[in-house]
Amino acid sequence: MRNPVLQERRHRQILADLVRTYIETGEPVSSRAISRRLEEELSAATIRNVMADLEDAGLLYQPHTSAGRVPTATAYRFFAQEIALQATLSREDREWIQQEFAGASTTTEITERAGHVLAQVSKGLGIVIAPPIARAVLEHARMWLLPDGRVVVVLISPGGVTRDKVLRPQRRFTQAELDATSEFLNREYSGWTLDAIRGDLLQKLASERERYDSLAGSALALCDPVMRGEELTRQVHVEGAAQIIGSPEFTDQMQIRELLSAIEEKHRLISVLNACIDTPEPVHVQIGIKEISVGGENLALIGAAYTHHDEVQGTLGVLGPTRMHYERAVTAVAYVARLFSDALTKI
Repeated sequence: MRNPVLQERRHRQILADLVRTYIETGEPVSSRAISRRLEEELSAATIRNVMADLEDAGLLYQPHTSAGRVPTATAYRFFAQEIALQATLSREDREWIQQEFAGASTTTEITERAGHVLAQVSKGLGIVIAPPIARAVLEHARMWLLPDGRVVVVLISPGGVTRDKVLRPQRRFTQAELDATSEFLNREYSGWTLDAIRGDLLQKLASERERYDSLAGSALALCDPVMRGEELTRQVHVEGAAQIIGSPEFTDQMQIRELLSAIEEKHRLISVLNACIDTPEPVHVQIGIKEISVGGENLALIGAAYTHHDEVQGTLGVLGPTRMHYERAVTAVAYVARLFSDALTKI
């Protein structure tokens, strides 16, 4: 629900200009600075009165008595959701992003370039989360028996993306059984996702157990534990760690250590970015990320899902300081998600 003070167009305009000015300068914003940006001619007294209303509403605060105003998290949220989401990508950014993606021919190259672009536009982290293994498309499977009875399962997806996992199955397999199971998966299920493979195997076992019991049962016994451990093995590409911990918002050493820990552990990044999949908006914006670190109130997340043949595969986005160029970041995230989806489809 919109703050009542923002029902007035003048208040929304002045707040938007104040947030833009603070993002650009990093300094408290005065009424004089606002008057220079406004198309409408307003007296300094009128602007001060509006800024006082915005402060009373919790959208601005004054760090010092004689200083200008600084936006609060609520102001950033308004700006990101009502102003930045309406922005359009600049021609310069469009051409630059297209140039960055040009020539990328593998999933690894596309992921690296997406992470680089996202880190650059946010002055923070560029994050690309690989699809859950259940959604990974199988191109080829290989399996090897280890001397102690464990099994190495290697799944190759289009574009050469490889997932591998070492399992300790409930029963002991021979290498011949593993070779037969791999051949069965490659023959019957190339081009399928693991989730779809699992569903089909269960159906086959239920309806034609005698025919499929051996191979299908073995395939299911080996695919299931791979999928169950997916969150522990999710691949996360992160770029820009040095620039985000060097931002003015992070001067406390404990906050920096906590943020570095979150980046290293990665599962916290996954849980936060995965929220993008569950929201109806094409681009998800969250101001204040307490799930990440003790300094999370100084962080902002902008994320979007990417697809493969119109099915959501994973998420990408930026994690940066709240004093971020939201209009540029929001439009860049949306465009990178689209290019990323298109590139995956062509691999």
